[in-house]
Parts: sequence; structure tokens; C-alpha cells
Amino acid sequence: MTIGFAVNGVACNVGDERRDEKLIDFLHEDLNLTGTKLCCGIAICRACTVSLKKPPNRDATPILACSTPLWMVNGAKVTTIEGVAPGDSLAPIQDAFLKDFSFQCGYCTPGFVMAAQILLDHLASAPRKPVDLDAQIESALGGHICRCTGYVRYFEAVKSTAEIILRGKS
Repeated sequence: MTIGFAVNGVACNVGDERRDEKLIDFLHEDLNLTGTKLCCGIAICRACTVSLKKPPNRDATPILACSTPLWMVNGAKVTTIEGVAPGDSLAPIQDAFLKDFSFQCGYCTPGFVMAAQILLDHLASAPRKPVDLDAQIESALGGHICRCTGYVRYFEAVKSTAEIILRGKS
């Protein structure tokens, strides 16, 4: 059996013998996509967060690449930090993180960017504004661990970016 999926729009196929290999190892070793960070290795810190879209679900969900075996991404579209923005440009959330000085060492930043981008995409496609934006941001980012910043700047950058998106829906 072949396991087929796409990473940042590029089709990938691996043999069934690799079914239990972790997604992060495939990203790093096979695709040379090293932006997704391996930190704790036990799915706690969320530095390795990537986006997964898998039918029949239309919305992306965050998954932890350090603990996700390849068989679980069969038929899915995976987006890594390298696929968030086209070319050398930045996604609005990446730009907001830079403007708000959201990070220091930056090791956890790819996971925060991915979780925030999934939330922002959801807000952009939702039929109405959320009742409690702060709670949604907390839900999306609350499990992420950062040892440098104290989280406030990440939260503020996501909130300001979300508010811009929501104003556009008015």
C-alpha cells in the first residue's frame, strides 16, 4: 500500500513500510523542510504544529508532527511554516509577530504561527463574528509553550490580525 499526501502543495508518496515514521522526520529528512521544530518530542510543547486538511473536513486542524505517524496523513494536505506565505513574502500573522516583537529566540514561533494561521483562516471563513475572540485565541494558542516571551505579545499580535480580518467581514 502507498501512503499519499501533499505537503505545501507538493504530492508525496511513501511505501507502507514507512507508515509509522513520524511526520516531522519525513519533513526534515525527505523534504528538507526544517522550519517545523522538534522540541519536546512528546507532543506537549507544540513547537512542531503543522496544518492538516483531510476530507471530508473543509477546515484545517493543527496536528503535532513529532507524534503523527505518516499513515495518519494519508489523503491529507499538510501545510508547514514554509507553506504559510508564498515565495519570500510574509503572511499577515508573521508580519504581526515581527511588528509586535512577539518572540525572542524564535524556536517555538513556527508552532505559534501555524496555530494562529489556522484560527485566522477559520475566522475568515466563518459566517459570523465570534462571540468571544479572546477565548478563541486562548483556545488556539493556550497549549503552546514558550520559554522566552510570556505569551502576551503572541496573543496581542493574533488579536490585532484577527480584528483586521473581522473588520473586513463587517
